[in-house]
Amino acid sequence: MPLHPQLQTLREQRARSGAAPLYTLSVEQARAADLASIRAAAGSPRALHEVTDLHLPGPGGELPVRVYRPSAERPLPALLYYFGGGWTLGSIDTADGLCRDLAAEAGCLVVTVGYRLAPEHPFPAAVHDCHAALRWVADHAEELGADPARLAVGGDSAGGNLAAAVTLIARAEGELTPAGQVLVYPNTDQLAEDASMRDNADPWLFNRHSVAWYGGHYLTAPADAEHPLASPLRAADLAGLPPALVLTAEYDPLRDQGEAYAARLAAAGVPVELTRYPGMAHGFFAMTGTVDAARTAVLQAARFLRERFESC
Repeated sequence: MPLHPQLQTLREQRARSGAAPLYTLSVEQARAADLASIRAAAGSPRALHEVTDLHLPGPGGELPVRVYRPSAERPLPALLYYFGGGWTLGSIDTADGLCRDLAAEAGCLVVTVGYRLAPEHPFPAAVHDCHAALRWVADHAEELGADPARLAVGGDSAGGNLAAAVTLIARAEGELTPAGQVLVYPNTDQLAEDASMRDNADPWLFNRHSVAWYGGHYLTAPADAEHPLASPLRAADLAGLPPALVLTAEYDPLRDQGEAYAARLAAAGVPVELTRYPGMAHGFFAMTGTVDAARTAVLQAARFLRERFESC
């Protein structure tokens, strides 16, 4: 279908404003513009029972963490949510609106971690930070009021990539298996040259040039692109990974690789729920204040999480 009218309106606003695509800016400028854009589309922050900022020890030093508690109930299941931003942009602040919505709708703790960003900290720093956060939550579940037997991971875009990578590490270690994974238009193949990558070049939307800009900051050697922790789709075996919800957008250069990952998970015997949102573009999931489909997608993710937690 054509680009949804709500997305078309946002696209036209960007075009009229003359705002430069993020991939034409310096990293510092792009980070500021990204935060402003996400806040503008997210709507008013949702009130929760408690929101707490903490720090945890990471592989390269202390990492900021924000914990979202929807109620006083203890223990609650928990979602480790990794923000998007091409491993280069983003922060716990850019994910604030989404984390509040997911906590409220899924009835779970949501923990988001400020993992190290590229180009200052290239691959695989972010992966190991995100895995360290999962282990930390499991180890400190009692003091957090979390249930260590009901932990899930999730993220959008680069955050979806990191969530998928974390499940690969968890499977290899064999000590902590997430109850589920929520992958929202995830990067799964750093070398993808599929139809959705070729077809999406609109300068006012996330496009193939955006993908190349982010990847250029994150990966420092050609071999990095083939590593399963950078490109989960290239993992030799996906069997034994947690049940997955994979959400993709029609007008997204990452669409085909996300759907290919869902297909490979299913072929490996992993329960998978895949939904492509027609008329949507990359980034829509965070636009709950302006795009109806974003609210639908968040509710779908929350339902998936509730079902996974109830099955534990």
